[in-house]
Amino acid sequence: MLTSYQTIKENGQHEIDIKKSRFICSMARVETEEEAKDFIQAVKKEHWKATHNCSAFTLGDKHEIQRSSDDGEPSGTAGVPMLEVLKKRDLINTVAVVTRYFGGIKLGAGGLIRAYSSAVSEAVKSIGVVEGRLQQEVFITVDYAQHGKLEHFLENSPFSVKDTVFTDQVKVVVMVQEEQVTDFEKQVINLLSGQCQISTGATVYFEYAVPY
Repeated sequence: MLTSYQTIKENGQHEIDIKKSRFICSMARVETEEEAKDFIQAVKKEHWKATHNCSAFTLGDKHEIQRSSDDGEPSGTAGVPMLEVLKKRDLINTVAVVTRYFGGIKLGAGGLIRAYSSAVSEAVKSIGVVEGRLQQEVFITVDYAQHGKLEHFLENSPFSVKDTVFTDQVKVVVMVQEEQVTDFEKQVINLLSGQCQISTGATVYFEYAVPY
């Protein structure tokens, strides 16, 4: 199991114009080759009047499955450059479709490579990237009188709050690296003078925004 991975933040779309041609990049998170192909077909159906709908996707922890299509553009000028952007950013389980509406000016092979690469790169920048880190859920239950102190501590710590539930007490779910759980629990117990209940939950991926 990976300790971390990177992918796009969410499904999205971004458009750029190059020499009167429109390049619309649609992107999605996918788990299987079938999902990727279904997404590509959905974009093609939506943009059936477009000149080209070129695509690329990568699946698996180490990009075990890689596919690309030039969809009528000169060989190697669209799908492969798109795929290279995904791999360069190390985005797993991601599909990209670049829809081109021809504007009347030919770009040449080099121009096409730059255009399709830029379409994906700019879309990734617009949509955003997240890093999923394998972390342990730590549940902390405190009285309301202790919550302010705990909240202040967490806001000034490297740990992320996944959820906070308010009932007769306050239950806070914090994401912690597995190797840091013991030290983290000691810090909280010392901070609150033992006036808390702490337990651990599942080890799951928690996603953090990655600067472009």
